[in-house]
Amino acid sequence: MLSVKEIHTYYGNIQALKGVSLDIEKGEIITLIGANGAGKSTTLMSISGLMHPRSGKIFYQNMPLHLLSPEKIVSLGIVQVPEGRRIFPDFTVMENLEMGAYLRSDKPQLKKDYDYIFELFPILKDRKRQLGGTLSGGEQQMLAISRALMAKPKLLLLDEPSLGLAPMVIKQIFQIIRKINSEQSTTILLVEQNANLALQTADRGYVIENGLIIMQDKAEKLLQNEEVKKAYLGIV
Repeated sequence: MLSVKEIHTYYGNIQALKGVSLDIEKGEIITLIGANGAGKSTTLMSISGLMHPRSGKIFYQNMPLHLLSPEKIVSLGIVQVPEGRRIFPDFTVMENLEMGAYLRSDKPQLKKDYDYIFELFPILKDRKRQLGGTLSGGEQQMLAISRALMAKPKLLLLDEPSLGLAPMVIKQIFQIIRKINSEQSTTILLVEQNANLALQTADRGYVIENGLIIMQDKAEKLLQNEEVKKAYLGIV
């Protein structure tokens, strides 16, 4: 479904990605784990067109993604939930969801999708008319994911969905991630610092370090890998 081939991405003269390659099959949950500054978010932004690799190529269903604008990439079904949520704080919950559906032309389907969102996150139904900026951190994360789902993603890019949230909320968010994958057949690329939870959720995983992919395997094998345990799971 998605193939990232040897991409090199820079912030000015600072190289963030040094030949990153990864592949995602339709229907998978893939996780990308690594320390702060390793290049996880830059990888997602390179895929979604917010940053353009200086070299290398990205193909989505054999289409050269690295040549396209972010809005064109969204229209193809690749949608990113950014780190820090970045909802529209002065818009209501409903207005945020409507922004997610902005490019859609299948208006008759919208009501069904709103109903599905409110089934996933009942609290958002209760907060429909509330300004996004007044929601709790967990509710804002739910809204950010829901806004992305309203764009009908085929590939959902999740950047640190557990960041700053209470353990109970994190558990709920990850249950929903699995549900979206199974019920909507949505392929997911998950960037997450909580490596243990990410690997328990994913089918396969990649480990990135200093802009380089240093390891890849089935998620269950990475959970048992001694290097991963020591570096990312806090197990010595």
